[in-house]
Amino acid sequence: MAGISRVGIVAKLQLNSVASHLAETAAWLEARGIEAVFETETALLDGVGAGHPTGSRDDLPRLVDLLLVFGGDGTFLAVADRVAASGRDIPILGVNFGHLGFLTEVAWPGVFTSLEAVLAGEAAFDHRLVIKASVRRGGQETSRRFALNDVVVTRGALSRIIPLSVSVGGEFVATFHADGLIISSPTGSTAYNLSAGGPIVHPDVDALVLTPIAPHMLSNRPVVIPASTEVVVQPAALDAGQEAFVSIDGQSGQGLEPGDTLHVARHDQPVRLVESASHNYFEVLRKKLKWAER
Repeated sequence: MAGISRVGIVAKLQLNSVASHLAETAAWLEARGIEAVFETETALLDGVGAGHPTGSRDDLPRLVDLLLVFGGDGTFLAVADRVAASGRDIPILGVNFGHLGFLTEVAWPGVFTSLEAVLAGEAAFDHRLVIKASVRRGGQETSRRFALNDVVVTRGALSRIIPLSVSVGGEFVATFHADGLIISSPTGSTAYNLSAGGPIVHPDVDALVLTPIAPHMLSNRPVVIPASTEVVVQPAALDAGQEAFVSIDGQSGQGLEPGDTLHVARHDQPVRLVESASHNYFEVLRKKLKWAER
């Protein structure tokens, strides 16, 4: 891939065990005339970023042409959301130092092979749908965030089930009485959505999934909808002691007040993931979900 002169390096917070790998990666890049730019906190891991330029997680997508993420899916999500917010179309290569690793597909031994493919313009990219979520209060937008996995509305820790009025594409769907509602992308279908009984959706399917969490009515089932439609969720008539919160990829969130509306839609620009050359999506499913194992 032509035009890569700066590569951003981000690691899971306090993952000191990866410091030697980060140093080796930076040296490998610089031997090829490419500048390594460390995320500010990553640079502090055993001082590995000394002598290198740095940038915050929010700023890094604007400073580099490619991002390397060392850690698990949580770290990857935090970076992907910031890439979406930056508006830049830069690829992300996830290196798995976590546990499950649906997104961070490449293991350490394969990092330099994947990097060589990217630099040579021979890598394949997986374009993943991104969700845009905004909260409106009194007709004014109070926040806007982006999610690669899901947007989740849940009740407070001590709250009873909450009523959530849901519409899709301007058409009323239902008022769900449940512990919450998951609005998932295909990428996020193997995360919280799957745990709550939702379907697995292939990443190439242009869709969103609405999955009630522990609904009061057992007939409230997950629904797959076109990604081109906007979903609007409003806590309906919250009583005293009832609280509703919205969470974005499990990374950030805020409380919803009576009258607030949550608007969820497909973001205009997907996020690009560097594909692993050693296995495909279904192989990842078989491995991570232990299909057909006795």
